[in-house]
Amino acid sequence: MPDLNLQKLSRPLGLLTIAVTAIALTGCVGEQGATELDEGAKVSLTMWTGQTEEAEKLLEGLVQEFEADHPNVSIDVSPGASSTEDLLQKLSAGFAGGKYPDISYAFGSWASELESSERTLDITEQVKDADVKWDEFAPSARATVQPTGVKTIGFPAIVDNLSLIYNKTVFDAAGVDYPTADWSWDDFRAAAKKLTDPATSTYGYAYSVSGSEETTWQFWPHLWQNGGEILSDDSAQATFNSAAGVKALDFLTGMAVDDKSVYLDQTDTKFAELFASDRVGMMTSGPWQLYDLNVKGTHYGVTVLPGTDGDHQTVSGPDIWALFDHQDKNREYWAFEFTKWLTSAEQDERWNVAIGNLPLRSSEVDSQAFKDQVAKYPGLDIMAANAENARKARPTVSGYNGLSEAIGSAISRVLQGQGDSKSALDEAVMKADAALQG
Repeated sequence: MPDLNLQKLSRPLGLLTIAVTAIALTGCVGEQGATELDEGAKVSLTMWTGQTEEAEKLLEGLVQEFEADHPNVSIDVSPGASSTEDLLQKLSAGFAGGKYPDISYAFGSWASELESSERTLDITEQVKDADVKWDEFAPSARATVQPTGVKTIGFPAIVDNLSLIYNKTVFDAAGVDYPTADWSWDDFRAAAKKLTDPATSTYGYAYSVSGSEETTWQFWPHLWQNGGEILSDDSAQATFNSAAGVKALDFLTGMAVDDKSVYLDQTDTKFAELFASDRVGMMTSGPWQLYDLNVKGTHYGVTVLPGTDGDHQTVSGPDIWALFDHQDKNREYWAFEFTKWLTSAEQDERWNVAIGNLPLRSSEVDSQAFKDQVAKYPGLDIMAANAENARKARPTVSGYNGLSEAIGSAISRVLQGQGDSKSALDEAVMKADAALQG
């Protein structure tokens, strides 16, 4: 299969978009379907993939295989909307009108809103079946489809994480040893200073100061590694202005303001271009970068994020296949069975692995399909192993968009020398709490 530079190889487009559409709770639920399961009954399902044209064709091929093996099942598969970002609004309108799919791709940040719509299935009991091999999904991926911990609203669809990508050309030119899996953030900072050369406009590191989710989610590993949390236990209040949060932002500020070793990117995309052209020594990013780096011939390496007291925790942004309730036991059964099949190791090797994403399941890491992709995209194996360090999921609460904007703006200002960490984070928490309270 030819290499596909698909939307998930340009991951920021997906994870930076956090929908603000409120899910409609009113409207038609639809006519009552089968009240008792008949596995052999004719069933028609609808699936919205949210994918680009080439990825859509790949999924259509898999759907056709499933239909051939299960002649009583037909699946109407389509992107569902003009872009993935538009799916939530389309779903909301469908809930109001009683016309929505059985299966839909969804950004993980939508999970709580989808659950609160009261239109999702709860497959908690089904995924306990040993055949599902639920534990093969990373903890952060499982948590994303269980946004409140009460229901399981679907299956993981795509997983990723932030790893440390370093430019070997920049390191070699500066005579600095490559990063290792044992690096601390102090090691990282020291290397960034040595890599920085004002004469050639070369920077040791790069960080987004656009104030977007790219700014925000890069901060979460620093917070977590210092022992902080994004939210209170009941998810009602923001807590990132703790001593851990202040320490984390002070560290980044020291690099950006004092050391001047950080390229502060206003665009979210320029830093990757500079890295590829040997002007930035290190970036914290994910598998979506590797396609372009290989096309451009950049000499790079990959390792886990630097750690704090041996904690190399990272952040992940899983997306999901959400399953929806149509009050029909047959549709419910086959929506589950198809998605279980699609996310099995055998099919995922022909889907996520084939297009350059990380494998969904831990059992795929040793597969020949994944080894072939690692040969084409060196570092994918390290990123896959780094899933063990993605122990927490980003919040999927409905107010996360406002929270992200609040702290993203605070981080951006402080890294540009405008204010101190404590005051900026305190102000951001007030704004975040207002967003959480709706």
